[in-house]
Amino acid sequence: MMEIPLYQVDAFTGQLFSGNPAAVCPLTEWLPDDLLSKIAAENNLSETAFFVATPQGYHLRWFTPTTEVDLCGHATLATAHVIATELDQATKEVLFETKSGVLKVTCCDGQYTLDFPSRRPSPLDGILMVEEAIGVRPQATYISSKLMAVLDDEESVLAVEPNFDKVAELPGDGLIITSTSRDYDYVARYFGPHCGIPEDPVTGSAHVVCAPYWKDVLGKSTMIARQLSKRGGVLEIKDCGDRILLTGTAILYLKGVIYL
Repeated sequence: MMEIPLYQVDAFTGQLFSGNPAAVCPLTEWLPDDLLSKIAAENNLSETAFFVATPQGYHLRWFTPTTEVDLCGHATLATAHVIATELDQATKEVLFETKSGVLKVTCCDGQYTLDFPSRRPSPLDGILMVEEAIGVRPQATYISSKLMAVLDDEESVLAVEPNFDKVAELPGDGLIITSTSRDYDYVARYFGPHCGIPEDPVTGSAHVVCAPYWKDVLGKSTMIARQLSKRGGVLEIKDCGDRILLTGTAILYLKGVIYL
């Protein structure tokens, strides 16, 4: 029987039962992809992260309950938290080899800064199709790795009740809705029903799309964003041009063993 350690971490939060939960599984070597997919489906969280040590750091992959993805913020933060607090407490910097290149995470006093590629969005004539999917007419729509719709205000973002079947038919890797905010620089929500995530609680890969847009609109390279999911989460963001720095905290919820 094979035993695989399992950690569950709430990311982009310092409080249990908020932020975005991710499963983290250290491996000694890679298992077949179909088995990784089955484990992720069994965990039934928005992401399960699997990693294997390498001479340079770690090879990291992320799986939703239905598919492998090419970038995930909260599960990267969760993995760095497991490494820094459970596996190697002397860790100050972690390098992850991923489908999106080498990602660096800096660990300092319980905070984690993720160095991610920027994914600046371009204008898209998609107002009508987004309105049909969410029941609200956006001011404008943009596309990068994900589709992004800008709404009038925070109340509009919070009130959206999407038609997930229609959202799943939209172009891009899910739908971001976003607006300015009274208490933060901007707010956002993210829907990914096409990959088994109706609404993701906190989505680092969405904010590498949002941040370049809001940097231009607000004239600020350093911002605080809140994701307005039911669980909620806060990200400190610095737009450095071709890279986006996302800073947040994490807290361990569960440790266990998977028996295969």
